[in-house]
Amino acid sequence: MSEDSDHGKGEHASLARRRAAVLPSWLDTLYSEPIDIVSGSGRHVRDAEGNNYLDFFGGILTTMTGHAVPEVTEAVAAQAGRILHSSTLYLNRPMVELAERIAELSGIEDPRVFFTTSGTEANDTALLLATAHRCSNQILALRNSYHGRSFSSLSVTGNRAWSPSSLSPVQTSYVHGSRRRGTPFAGLDDAEFTAACVNDLEDVLAQLHGNVACLIAEPIQGVGGFTAPPDGMFARFREVLDRHGILWISDEVQTGWGRTGEHFWGWQAHADNGPPDMITFAKGVGNGLPIAGVVARAEVMESLEGNSISTFGGSPLTAAGALANLEHHLRNDLRGNAREVGAVLRAELSEAEALPAVGEIRGRGLMLGVELLRSDGSPAPELAAETTEQARARGLLIGKGGLEGNVLRIAPPLSLTEQEARQGARVLLEALRVSC
Repeated sequence: MSEDSDHGKGEHASLARRRAAVLPSWLDTLYSEPIDIVSGSGRHVRDAEGNNYLDFFGGILTTMTGHAVPEVTEAVAAQAGRILHSSTLYLNRPMVELAERIAELSGIEDPRVFFTTSGTEANDTALLLATAHRCSNQILALRNSYHGRSFSSLSVTGNRAWSPSSLSPVQTSYVHGSRRRGTPFAGLDDAEFTAACVNDLEDVLAQLHGNVACLIAEPIQGVGGFTAPPDGMFARFREVLDRHGILWISDEVQTGWGRTGEHFWGWQAHADNGPPDMITFAKGVGNGLPIAGVVARAEVMESLEGNSISTFGGSPLTAAGALANLEHHLRNDLRGNAREVGAVLRAELSEAEALPAVGEIRGRGLMLGVELLRSDGSPAPELAAETTEQARARGLLIGKGGLEGNVLRIAPPLSLTEQEARQGARVLLEALRVSC
């Protein structure tokens, strides 16, 4: 079969060579021999060489409801047959209807919604709003965080593996709040860790020049390896922030839309004193369509004095597809499914805790991480890389992350069935035993 045939052996190698010739080397891929995913259905995908996989990564936590969901594809096709694009200079019914739904679900009082095309751009917008509202370029962010790949979002990313430049348009100070292993807080229990992080926040604020714009934080750190603060910690942070008038931005690009199973938004695990001032969202709401955005209190959203538009944010096509996707999600209670099936998956993976290389299995719902360590307790990125290879060879796609790249990231579509959860867990356990 020739290299150019749809399902020929060598198709991936040929495409990889062509990719290397025209795309930058720092645009990373999974696997020593990358694969080209050409079709999917439900929780399963197929590559260009005819191999089938159970998808436990969902295009980096993006395929929320599943591949080729009929309601979504039909909505996109119907809208494409009417008009693809108009921009925010014109009224746009799908955008307005989607904004109304997200505003209702946000929990923010008197909310306003602005649409973008990616989580990176959503976080950029939130930083712009915060700095304009507070007339300050001072930002607080968490250590081990990731907020996107643009200049400003990288400037609030506390993970060196994803921050290629020390240059910054803002002054960022990093506080503790999530990762414990490998830090002075490693031996603390939840209450002690929360108290230590609050004290650290107070100490950092004492070093700054008074007027700080915001704290931006992921309720569960995605690229950081699915590390999470104890429940209620951001409520404690909020007490400190409120005393100083500092805004709280909850980056829900990965935790939003019910992925944790327990709540619709990650911030709701810290809801003692109300919602954040802003929520950024992306990924799952579009199920692969490029749509994201910010929902904020009207007072904050209206801080900008200059004119602005968005050429592609909330386009008729993406908004129609996202609205259909969100309604499908709510109608089928996929948050509840994430809670129930996530518990099954977590229980099935518990056997891995007996493996010497498995330092911790953590996470919530269908957002689980497996941290791998060497015999001396140091991070083992080589074991994470090998496990992802072994899982792929057995028909399972997973991701990896963490500060050292030593955490397996497991995040299937929220429509995952119990049978698929058990099947995927068996494959992953086998891959771990071979690799570790």
